[in-house]
Amino acid sequence: MIMNNFRMTPQRRIILEELKKTRKHPTADEVYHSVRKKLPDISMGTVYRNLEILTKQEEVQVIRNGGKKKRYDGNSTKHFHIKCTNCGRIDDLPENLVGLIKKNITVDCGYEITGYSLVLYGLCPDCKKKLGGK
Repeated sequence: MIMNNFRMTPQRRIILEELKKTRKHPTADEVYHSVRKKLPDISMGTVYRNLEILTKQEEVQVIRNGGKKKRYDGNSTKHFHIKCTNCGRIDDLPENLVGLIKKNITVDCGYEITGYSLVLYGLCPDCKKKLGGK
């Protein structure tokens, strides 16, 4: 299979499969360790190169954390994320919230939304419990 001038190599296919089977939004290091279980000889450089290609091909999304390590999302549909300010966990926000935000911006501001990247910050349920929240 060829993806816009990029062949779907066995390494690229396994990297993509690993990203699509998790909802944890792993770093490149975490992808590398996951992929090594299936491809023990793969290098970190190969993982980085393939993550960049998969991002350019819009097969995966990259989540940038203000200068910190990038995280990768195997869900290539446009959606929002929420990040825990305590443990760093990242989750997808439900699609109905995305639609509601887009609709309100269009109605209230008159903009036609053509793309977006948004990360909300807060405490995940586990950290909230640990820190004594309800």
